[in-house]
Amino acid sequence: KLTFIPYSFDIETVIETIYNKKGILQGQAIDSPLSDTGFKQAEAAGHYLKEVKINSVYVSDMLRAQQTAETILKHSHSCSALPINLDYLLKERSFGITEGRQMKELKELANTAGQSFLDFTPPGGETKEQVMERFKTFWEKLLQQIGDKHWDADSGSNLPLAQIQTPVEGKADDGLQDVPVHVLVVTHGAYMCEAVRYFLEELNCSIPLLSNKSHMLSLSPNTGLCRFIVTLEKENGRFRLAQIHCVFIHRVDHLKLSQE
Repeated sequence: KLTFIPYSFDIETVIETIYNKKGILQGQAIDSPLSDTGFKQAEAAGHYLKEVKINSVYVSDMLRAQQTAETILKHSHSCSALPINLDYLLKERSFGITEGRQMKELKELANTAGQSFLDFTPPGGETKEQVMERFKTFWEKLLQQIGDKHWDADSGSNLPLAQIQTPVEGKADDGLQDVPVHVLVVTHGAYMCEAVRYFLEELNCSIPLLSNKSHMLSLSPNTGLCRFIVTLEKENGRFRLAQIHCVFIHRVDHLKLSQE
């Protein structure tokens, strides 16, 4: 008998600040608050997820991420008082000397080097590989924490792994049926690209219908929401990934609903 813990994992990207509204690259050096539009976007995400029960919240320790998470949680019907776990491992990618400058300057440097701006590493910045290693450290820590907190060999799922999937209907609770644990992670766009790349290229994550690898690896829009169903198994006292399935990627339905 194999027992698994299926849990859902939402990644929410942070939203508009007064700096990115002006086209200024923030990275790690500029720890700016949300703009008025940014708060409205976070409110929309909070209303969208208000009926979704969240068990744990992990957030980048940058101000814009904290404000996004706090705004989302205050609308929750079941977990508004849930503690927020701040983690420096979820910080945005460092863009070195280009932070605080116009985004177009980074793109010009990247073009000169014959690369896209996401592939290019400006002087003093983090490479994509360094960002992925930072995420992998967070990911392994998360697996152990969720496993330690929620493991119960008598209450896990005994379904074949391929069956631990549910239909996608465009609803806020897509994929959450019969999934007992739900984790919300709030991080940043360029960082999230490398997290998703890790899921796809190293963990063999499934790709949702009507999506493709290129779309999954694209820069998520402000408050873009991605959901993954992660299944853990326990071996030699440690938890490891058994399966990861992407339910949806870069969803912004909450912004459309807020405009109706």
